Amino acid sequence: MITSNTMGVLIFTFVVLLVCFKIYKWYDKRKIVRRITPLSRGESSERDLIYRLVKSGIPETTIFHDLYLPSKYGYTQVDLVVPTNVGIFVFEVKDYGGWIFGNADNNRWTQILAYGRERHQFYNPIKQNEGHIKALRNLSEQFNNIPMYSIIVFYGSSEVKELSNIPFNCWVEYPRAVSKLVKNIMASNEPAPYTDKWEVMRVIKSAVANGENEEIRAEHLQKAQRASYGKYRSTYYFRPSLFRFLRRRF
Repeated sequence: MITSNTMGVLIFTFVVLLVCFKIYKWYDKRKIVRRITPLSRGESSERDLIYRLVKSGIPETTIFHDLYLPSKYGYTQVDLVVPTNVGIFVFEVKDYGGWIFGNADNNRWTQILAYGRERHQFYNPIKQNEGHIKALRNLSEQFNNIPMYSIIVFYGSSEVKELSNIPFNCWVEYPRAVSKLVKNIMASNEPAPYTDKWEVMRVIKSAVANGENEEIRAEHLQKAQRASYGKYRSTYYFRPSLFRFLRRRF
């Protein structure tokens, strides 16, 4: 028979173990991610995705974060690019709350908050990532023959309620599904026809280095502010949880 004292000891032990596990995972994330990108770059959701990709078996040396690609109107910022044997994965990370409704053919998607009492519009992330892929293809002639996989990842408390007309080689997923998706894509596609893998790495590393240039970052920020002037910019919907403070600071 388990006494109240024994039960109390068991509960205390469980809580201590849980706390130790959370702290270990937090430090493990920092250790792994900082080998790939500075902890000061990007958002915590992007760094969490980096950690998930590494844990799923993606080599650290093939994960590139916070890239700035030259485009027709200056520079465009890309969250994550991962070259693999079957092609290049291009990730766009969104950290939203509420219900999400969208059509891949429309310029704007809808975010619903407060059980329908608030509605906001935001730019279609599929089209946004298509622009990223176009800018990436313009950097090298061989990129025109390399398959590119567009993956939109919704973090936060958002729930994707309805999406339609998702194009070929494009996926909209939650973080927990990304590892399995990447593995399935890599297992079901033929090797990509790279002609110069060294050039691929040079081009992508150069785009990452652009993010260290203050002038480039400032120019991109000004462009983004002009584009969003007068429009709604989504904020993270707060959902209390254990160790949220630590996770946000990571």
